[in-house]
Amino acid sequence: MGRYVLRRILLAFPTLFCILLATFLMIRLAPGDPADAFLEEIRATPETLARLRHHLGLDRPLPVQFAYYVGRAVRGEFGTSYFHGRPVLDLLRSRLPFTLELALAATVLSVLLGIPLGMAAALHRASALDYLISTVAVLGYSLPRFWVGLLLILIFALRLEWFPVIGGGAGGSLVSRLSHLVLPAIAVGISQTALLARMTRTSLLEVLQQDYVRTARSKGLPGRIVLGRHALRPALIPVVTVVGLGIGHLLTGSIVVETVFVRPGLGTLLVEAIRSRDYPVVQGTLLFFGMGIVVLNIVVDLVYTALDPRVRYG
Repeated sequence: MGRYVLRRILLAFPTLFCILLATFLMIRLAPGDPADAFLEEIRATPETLARLRHHLGLDRPLPVQFAYYVGRAVRGEFGTSYFHGRPVLDLLRSRLPFTLELALAATVLSVLLGIPLGMAAALHRASALDYLISTVAVLGYSLPRFWVGLLLILIFALRLEWFPVIGGGAGGSLVSRLSHLVLPAIAVGISQTALLARMTRTSLLEVLQQDYVRTARSKGLPGRIVLGRHALRPALIPVVTVVGLGIGHLLTGSIVVETVFVRPGLGTLLVEAIRSRDYPVVQGTLLFFGMGIVVLNIVVDLVYTALDPRVRYG
């Protein structure tokens, strides 16, 4: 197991390098650069633009810029924001709690709703309940998150006035933070809830057809014992994959929802940085998302062994 974890960690470095390279190239292929965005409102002269590009190092060849950026990233330095004037790491630290709150709340919501709904559908296969849950799951997975967010704002924030419209409750009490979190968490977690319900149903139905489950039933064990001891744990293995990888998906998916609800998280920071062509912030934020997904992949693999002793890694 230790060698497997070490191998996965070593393989993570080429993955992160590819993320660095792809992010570096894509943002520079977009029209314009930070100098244009910074000086477009004052109609700067070409000489002023040239001086600013030289100050920011944008007049250097791309391979030189990339080598310089990688060298600093290896040392844990991701530069300074062109427009905030603060180190990128400081910006990430200040915005990270709001994004983690949203991702964890959406994950808890999807687990508490999706897995029980999937189990209910599997245990009542081909019944009206099964058809209802499956239909709602397909519908929930198909709805765009930004549309769900706008609909929630319209109904529960503007019309019913149950929850705040925008913001993250920064600097407020715990009640304020939670009230600002409810609607975004629902908007982010609804598709993940639907996916978990469908995955749990499919996986549990497959396990219930296995010979060892039939043997347990033939011994006269109660249904809850068969389900809890013999069927549920192996059925949850693919569900754990969805949950683990889904957290990374929720982190990246929070970009749209945070923009809709104007939450001061990493998603909003990334959108602002893309609009202003703030290269260090865009690169640092995307690298953070990539690192999070890589770590979650490793954690999910380790959880496999806890759920199913037959799973071993060499």
